[in-house]
Amino acid sequence: MRDLRIVFMGTPDFAVGSLKALVEANHNIVGVITAPDKPAGRGQKLQQSAVKIYALKNQIKVLQPTNLKSEAFLKELKALDANLQIVVAFRMLPEIVWSMPAYGTFNLHASLLPDYRGAAPIHWSIINGENETGVTTFFIDEKIDTGAIIAFKKTDISTTETVGSLHDKLTYLGSELVLETVSLIADDKVQTTIQPEVSNLKTAYKLHKNNCKIDWNQDLDTICNKIRGLNPFPSAWTTLHNNEDVLDIKLYDIKKILEDHPFKNGKVIVENGTIKISVKHGFVKIETLQLPGKRKMDAKDLLNGFQFSESAYVV
Repeated sequence: MRDLRIVFMGTPDFAVGSLKALVEANHNIVGVITAPDKPAGRGQKLQQSAVKIYALKNQIKVLQPTNLKSEAFLKELKALDANLQIVVAFRMLPEIVWSMPAYGTFNLHASLLPDYRGAAPIHWSIINGENETGVTTFFIDEKIDTGAIIAFKKTDISTTETVGSLHDKLTYLGSELVLETVSLIADDKVQTTIQPEVSNLKTAYKLHKNNCKIDWNQDLDTICNKIRGLNPFPSAWTTLHNNEDVLDIKLYDIKKILEDHPFKNGKVIVENGTIKISVKHGFVKIETLQLPGKRKMDAKDLLNGFQFSESAYVV
């Protein structure tokens, strides 16, 4: 069995699951690379990444480079004398970094590659109405998420799944796969598979405000999938026209109602303490939402202090 000296690279909570699994399995983590502290919140106080917080609690050396090609960082990285690097939700690495360790650098990606390469694979698998996804480990090469596959694990996506619940599921599944991949490398039993060339690849585009807005002219399933695939982060949104008020509101928990009706797409219907929005062949029942500058709240709580006009609609 190979004696592994591991450098772990990651930043958000999703990466902590794998780092925690490695630590608890007594693997030799000689260093952690994570994003620099960033100002956040109203006070703009510097906030440490989730990976940094966990690493410091476990007395693991932490490096936070701003430039992955800087001589100072490369010198520190070489000094760690790692023979394996593991990347989970970090950033694109230059070749001088990923080619450094003797046993390579592998990445954990939250999709079944080659589909959903890119920044937001968990979100897009739900937005696109998939019923299955998974996690994949692969050796990093010069392109994004294209390297030779080491191993993968699959899981179902339920019809009520949100990106929050699927994120947690894949965090655990990914940590298991990272441990299995490390064992394969330690035992020198890795057999990789080159990613196939596939036409019409599904892509996990980066999310931004424009592609998180709801189009109420789409069909009921498409709209509901999108809201679920953005709940709770970064959240779907729409513009509410309520008499003279025009408000951008965020949508979270919903229910799908199949029902033919005479209403125009986007009409807001308030009845019996519920909020429904009309779409083709049904309604989207809004159970949790957020007005600008307000906290997230249940529809019933909102209706206690907010009045929708008879002509209210969303676009």
